[in-house]
Amino acid sequence: MYAIVKTGGKQYQVAAGEQVRVEKLAGNVGDTVELDEVLLIADGDHVEVGQPVVAGATVVATIAEQGKDKKIRVFKKKRRKGYRLTKGHRQAYTALKIAEINR
Repeated sequence: MYAIVKTGGKQYQVAAGEQVRVEKLAGNVGDTVELDEVLLIADGDHVEVGQPVVAGATVVATIAEQGKDKKIRVFKKKRRKGYRLTKGHRQAYTALKIAEINR
């Protein structure tokens, strides 16, 4: 059984027992989070698609980790003008341990 949930402007396929990294959510490690924007639930041959969300469906997860991703470099340059700019960015994330999928 798996579900497709929407959080942080992105969609993720999750199943019970999995760990997934999503955009940063408020909360501390060990807190329980309930994701209520469930777009699809699939259980074997039975597939339930929401329009746009499945009514009454939730995904319960616990926060396993709060952290920052690897640094990416952003480099800008204009030729023949002497303009060079380097910036770095580390995206914040939340690692969720999926506990259960409720209909």
